[in-house]
Amino acid sequence: MKYLGLAYYNPAKFAAMAPDDVQALVRQCPPLDEKMRATGKVLVSASLSEPKDWMTLRPRGGKPQISDGPYTESKEMVGGLFIIEAASREEAVRLAAMHPAASLGEAGGWGIELIPMDFYLG
Repeated sequence: MKYLGLAYYNPAKFAAMAPDDVQALVRQCPPLDEKMRATGKVLVSASLSEPKDWMTLRPRGGKPQISDGPYTESKEMVGGLFIIEAASREEAVRLAAMHPAASLGEAGGWGIELIPMDFYLG
């Protein structure tokens, strides 16, 4: 089974952190990301750009209407994503727990949403 992991953060909490604390936190991420990828179960892993660079397309009159910014407004934002392949829910949780957003960054409002998914290559 494949799982989509969405890594969330809270921009307001991050902005309230001292810059040195943010840098110390961010420096811890690459080794954890590498440990997760080393399992061979990570199919995709990516960090996302700042929400100010996002675009939203919505249908209007049979054509896409394009606007700046994320689709929804909320306190938490998706900051990264990964797709893993796991034999069980337990294995998926174990793998997702390796991601920095599952173990670090409590002060920045980090967290993971893990979603089972159908995956098609076409």
